[in-house]
Amino acid sequence: MRTVAVTKLGSLRDPDEKARGRIEVVDFPEQTLGPEDVRIRVAYAAICGSDPHAAEGYFRRDVPFGIGHEVSGVVAELGERATRAGLSIGDRVACNFLRFCGTCRPCQQGRQQFCENIRDYRRPGMSEEVVWHESQVYRLPDEVRLLQGCLLEPTSVAVRIADKSALQVGDRVAICGGGPIGQLALQVMRLRGATSLTMIEPVAARREMALHHGAEFTIDPLADDLNARADEITTGRGFDVVIDASGSPHAVGGLLEIAAKGATVVYGAVYPHDFEMPLNLSDYLYLKELTLTGVFVAPYAFPRALQLLPHLDVDALTAVVFPLEAAAKAFEEHLSGRHAKVVLRCNDIGADA
Repeated sequence: MRTVAVTKLGSLRDPDEKARGRIEVVDFPEQTLGPEDVRIRVAYAAICGSDPHAAEGYFRRDVPFGIGHEVSGVVAELGERATRAGLSIGDRVACNFLRFCGTCRPCQQGRQQFCENIRDYRRPGMSEEVVWHESQVYRLPDEVRLLQGCLLEPTSVAVRIADKSALQVGDRVAICGGGPIGQLALQVMRLRGATSLTMIEPVAARREMALHHGAEFTIDPLADDLNARADEITTGRGFDVVIDASGSPHAVGGLLEIAAKGATVVYGAVYPHDFEMPLNLSDYLYLKELTLTGVFVAPYAFPRALQLLPHLDVDALTAVVFPLEAAAKAFEEHLSGRHAKVVLRCNDIGADA
């Protein structure tokens, strides 16, 4: 079974070719189908910003290991007891790459993101096929094409970010980072009633994309005075919700300054292991009473993300598609920053399916 895998650990950007990480398409054994499992012929797998981090050794795995978790496809086979979700062979589906055990203490407390056995189920999605438990599989609405469906997982993250923001209708919202999660979060927050919706992003094309997706304002943090622009947009009150979707240590420092008193600040990205952000407790937690929170994964968000997906504009995020065999080139293009997102076509099922 052809699978995109990390075959050498190291930064994919390292100028030293000998030290550079490596992404290749390799043959992995076919996955065994359990009684409650679903075999999926993968149509599309999108590259996530966390995938290059995997090559850098962020998740501490031994090579070679397969990657990919933003997946859509068609049901090819069902285990004998994979009947509770109402799936049938031929169904068009998208998936949650995580299987929560349901038996550990965090799962039983309704905190599945902290499942103690969450890493026991590693089945890479950038493959010709994948076998996942039926609880991880969702039938796509008729109006959502397979190419769009591979964005169900990042949409679920945007939904969880919205949940953790505790947004009230009419709240002023700023989002830092105009990548896929930032663009999806912007659309979700707009649907939830955000006002003064502002995208903070240094790349002009991504600022334009944000305006197309419903942003009222944009800020270029390299050319604009962030605090002055925030004061202008919010008439000096600050933003009630501030979301970081950039993952950049250079970007997050000033976000607490533009937050209103009593605001919620959501850190919704992956950050370097060794990054530590200075925090003045007196200024931000005592005097401003800010609520600071983060997002790991998105338990319980998938059904609502599935409902939202037909209402989101994801064309710009699915415009660049490479065949599975060109995975290494696809990752080069992803890292170039020239595209909003890059998608792999793992089987030729058809973009209109």
